Amino acid sequence: MKRLRRLTLTSVALALGVFLPSTDAVAQQKTLKEQVVGTWAYVAVDIVGADGSRVPLYGPGPQGLASFDSSGHYILMTARRGQAKFASNNRNEGTGEENKAVVQGSIAHFGTYTVNEADKTITFHIETSTFPNWNGTEQKRPFTVTGDELKWTTPASSGGSAEVVLKRAR
Repeated sequence: MKRLRRLTLTSVALALGVFLPSTDAVAQQKTLKEQVVGTWAYVAVDIVGADGSRVPLYGPGPQGLASFDSSGHYILMTARRGQAKFASNNRNEGTGEENKAVVQGSIAHFGTYTVNEADKTITFHIETSTFPNWNGTEQKRPFTVTGDELKWTTPASSGGSAEVVLKRAR
């Protein structure tokens, strides 16, 4: 009787393993857009030179989040870790150097996004950015989602490209 019960339990377990897809298989069945939806924390933003050299654009361990909703809206904000506080304690009274450090040490923008499944690109339709020259523009980026990692490449104005790496926020 015990042997029959053990055989039955083993058969059920095997059947469930065959008929229930693994979480990896479920993730692979999702579209790229479905995989992007969620909140992501920045891991790295590096300028990658033509020679393969890397320079952290926002220093080591940048801070920030990127959030993508299922209706096609996004918001992202990236900042250099450990930015100095303003001496005046008033953001409207920052010195030229303090303001320059903030502008060079952060970027944020929001708007809508589209994902092209065929060419594996995400296009940001930027409504508003902390860099006003991007307001009303579109920026297309090749990207990958591998498990809990989202990565895209951005053409850099300083030569090379910028590689952005994010991890799914928990």
